[in-house]
Amino acid sequence: MTNICEGFEPIVPSKPAIMILGTMPSVASLEQSFYYAHPRNAFWPIMQILLNKTLVTDQEKALALKERGIFLWDVLQGCERKGSLDSAIKHPQANNFEAVFKHYPNLNVVAFNGQAAEKLFKQQVLKKQTLPDDLTYLCLPSTSPANARLSLQDKVLLWQEKLNNLL
Repeated sequence: MTNICEGFEPIVPSKPAIMILGTMPSVASLEQSFYYAHPRNAFWPIMQILLNKTLVTDQEKALALKERGIFLWDVLQGCERKGSLDSAIKHPQANNFEAVFKHYPNLNVVAFNGQAAEKLFKQQVLKKQTLPDDLTYLCLPSTSPANARLSLQDKVLLWQEKLNNLL
């Protein structure tokens, strides 16, 4: 059965320096009403290492991102999807990025949590919304447990390498 999925509100720091975008929350995340809630998703373990903080509660996670200027959101505000796989997304509806970049003109780095997020952004946002010309785009390895070809250690190293001077 295909489900209608609605994404979360973004985690927004007062002065965002970088935006990290996923595709759409997983079933586990939707059930727990918070980003990257699947126990095998590597996002929060990677953030703990990059931010050098122990992050247990959702409040600690959100606060840590805000303190480091990380704007966390998803490309999509809604879609139809059976299960959690990005490949199952149908009828994607993008979030309003035009408004975000107008409100935060100093936000100029967009990092994608995986190739699926980057692809959806190109299809659903860049072709339909007017964004600043000076944005820098980075594609990071997906933290999803479906991305099993890389170990957690490899994902951490690649995220560190790409985000080295930004966090």
